[in-house]
Amino acid sequence: MAAPSLLLLIDRSLFAKKVKDTRPLEQSEPGWKLFGKVPLREGSLKDPKKVQKEYETRTGRPHSPPSPKQSVRKNLDFEPLSTTALILEDRPANLPAKPVEEAQKHRQQYEEMVAQAKKREMKEAQKRKKQLEERCKLEESITNAAHTWNQEILPNWETMCTARKVREMWWQGVPPSVRGKVWSLAVGNELNITHELYNICLARAKEKWKSLPASVPETESEDTGLSLADREASLELIKLDISRTFPNLCIFQKGGPYHDMLHSILGAYTCYRPDVGYVQGMSFIAAVLILNLDTADAFIAFANLLNKPCQMAFFRVDHSLMLTYFAAFEVFFEENLPKLFVHFKKNNLTPDIYLIDWIFTLYSKSLPLDLACRVWDVFCRDGDEFLFRTALGILKLYEDILTKMDFIHNAQFLTKLPEDISAEELFIAIASIQMQSKNKKWAQVLQALQKDNREQERGSPVLKR
Repeated sequence: MAAPSLLLLIDRSLFAKKVKDTRPLEQSEPGWKLFGKVPLREGSLKDPKKVQKEYETRTGRPHSPPSPKQSVRKNLDFEPLSTTALILEDRPANLPAKPVEEAQKHRQQYEEMVAQAKKREMKEAQKRKKQLEERCKLEESITNAAHTWNQEILPNWETMCTARKVREMWWQGVPPSVRGKVWSLAVGNELNITHELYNICLARAKEKWKSLPASVPETESEDTGLSLADREASLELIKLDISRTFPNLCIFQKGGPYHDMLHSILGAYTCYRPDVGYVQGMSFIAAVLILNLDTADAFIAFANLLNKPCQMAFFRVDHSLMLTYFAAFEVFFEENLPKLFVHFKKNNLTPDIYLIDWIFTLYSKSLPLDLACRVWDVFCRDGDEFLFRTALGILKLYEDILTKMDFIHNAQFLTKLPEDISAEELFIAIASIQMQSKNKKWAQVLQALQKDNREQERGSPVLKR
């Protein structure tokens, strides 16, 4: 019987302890802690009036009731800018007040944070102001340049176009408002194409389009080697390629404002030069011209531009002449960038891997549009040479990066250049390129290579590549 009595005693003891623990505390006011409320410690409750009086005695500032517009932070002379001002808050009334030294330290820290924030805001404001000033300065310079082109240069084109002042202005970029007119005059019209001829070619293209099937297999769009007898069949490929022309602008795709203009120019050219037909890359050149010229004038400039020796060699896929251009490019590549030239040779990175796309589209696909137009400005002034000089400028600009890459990464980088390429930095790099090798200029080097090429062709039925 002793064991049951002992168990009963233990059970009663535990039960009594539980009852004692679960009794609610008789507290009328909650305490304070960081997360939530806790019961007040015994004897920790202070009279708020007494606390306020102690604070006034310590700080020497009389207490006045806040107005509705004032902050709930009664002890501050200013409105805190953010939650960082919480360090200025007094502790709750049931806790010991801050020492004077700590309060001063917190105020000093807050003032430092406010000063840093104001400094950042001032710096950003100065940056915005500088950007605005630069933009206004640029707009003013463009306006002044446009006035000079319109009033002095264009009316006297034949005598002014070769002047040193005009060439310098050309290098700085032709103002967009006169760019189309300058390009037309610089490219010229050796083919004597008229607006009437354009309309005839366009009408013929429309007749061809009516006879075409509704859809074309995607694989046909890659075929640029059509027979001479049927180059006009490349009209089919135009529809597919237009959708890929400056897709981010959304103005040349079907339903866009310039879709029909681009379609008309490419179709008319295909009928005007059936021996050339349509080749991928043409759509980008025509699109840039459309953005700066009326449709008929854009067609005239387009046809004359593609009639230049370099463009004709590439668009007619004249392998022998293309190799000659690549060989001439490598002469100046080795002359200007010997370290990178050796690196490319070591990795078997040949010029055709990156140059073909640049030349076919005149950089309009590879560079940002505004930068590509600046390249076109000088290209219209200097001719084919500037296309290859620009290529060397790009290589020089990224020489340090390219020398650290292997074949795959070099090819990927050059076929998709950075979108944030700086116009000023690129033109500085281009300006540093010397298009002279052993006292021979570009045209002389190209002519000598063409002569050697012809001699090789006479000596062998197959061109040595």
